[in-house]
Amino acid sequence: MKKLLMLGGSPSQVPAIKKAKEMGYYVITCDYLEDNPGHQFSDEYYNVSTIDKEAVLALAKTLKLDGVVCYAADSGAPTVAYVAEQLGLPAFPYQSVEILSNKDLFRSFLNENNFNVPLAIGYATLEEAIVDFHNFKMPVMVKPIDASGSRGISKINSIELLQEKVEYALSFSRAKRFIIEEYIEKQGYQLGVDGFSVNGHLVFSGIANNHFESKLLNPFLPIGESYPSNLPEHLKYKIDNEIQRLINLLDLKTGPFNVEVQIDNRENIYILDIGVRNSGDLTQIIKYADDIDLIKYTIKAALGEDCSDLTRTEPVGYWSSFLVISEKSGLFKGLEIENEFLKNNIVEIDALVKYSGNMVKPDEQLGKMVLTFSSMAEMLEKMDNMTNWIKIIVEESVFSDVTNT
Repeated sequence: MKKLLMLGGSPSQVPAIKKAKEMGYYVITCDYLEDNPGHQFSDEYYNVSTIDKEAVLALAKTLKLDGVVCYAADSGAPTVAYVAEQLGLPAFPYQSVEILSNKDLFRSFLNENNFNVPLAIGYATLEEAIVDFHNFKMPVMVKPIDASGSRGISKINSIELLQEKVEYALSFSRAKRFIIEEYIEKQGYQLGVDGFSVNGHLVFSGIANNHFESKLLNPFLPIGESYPSNLPEHLKYKIDNEIQRLINLLDLKTGPFNVEVQIDNRENIYILDIGVRNSGDLTQIIKYADDIDLIKYTIKAALGEDCSDLTRTEPVGYWSSFLVISEKSGLFKGLEIENEFLKNNIVEIDALVKYSGNMVKPDEQLGKMVLTFSSMAEMLEKMDNMTNWIKIIVEESVFSDVTNT
């Protein structure tokens, strides 16, 4: 029986752990949170941080592994590549993953290879950024170089907010570095792509619209993805070409990608980020729409197994993921869901129950849903106006500010 080391056991990683077991593999999990739910489904668990490359390598050397993978999390990607390279296991090159995992290295790489990229510079200190700030066209984005999930990101229009937003970005950066980059005025939706390459060829590319909620503390945190995208075919083709160019330049052979893309009003393609992982939520709705199990192929790739039967398909129907996120502090009392929406659009509801009656914080994810729609128009209208259909009931309390500080 083949042995697979899976980095992490968080709720979002449970589907991959279960899939690996279903496929008949011996699954070992590791992270520093022994009460993470994924560990109950694995054959063994070790309390080792997924970002500690040397510690994971030392563990892996004792296990006689056939593969290592980190599903739906950027933090463990460099560790996977490092350990696999040291042990001769299948994975993308460590040097390439390091570039993709570091925003200032990635922006430099894009610029050097003639991709569309905004002016972007990485810094370690506020003082360095102040010296350069006049060179940027406003507004600009301030981002930690190595955080995922839109954490630590701000948009500013003047130097007055720079110190506050740099400190905010650095609070999410393990490397204690940040970048400033010029804001891209986008056309249409920001896009998320779940892709997969086999032997260096992009064989699957599922493109979704990203949806945001301006009322959240972090308005850059996506609340959902609608699939398929309403993007014209010629722009999908341009996106695929840019991703393929990245694959070629970075020698990325077989495995998954999660790509964030923006398109400006001149139809220029900007690759904002690329993680060598599945997205998780989009991966789930692709299974509904395309009947393609990208988790299965990610596991097969990690074990060096043949993935050549993965091909493009045309999505059937209209599907979305939606994250239930609290806008404010207080006591979570549940959801109010419009009756017809509940009956016609909701396919799955995950979590929520454990939060009922508990104190929650702004931007705290309380659960998620899979939704289906009868048309593209219905999907986009409802995803852009979810508060008309789903209301998150949080009762503000005199104790909430104290509890959540």
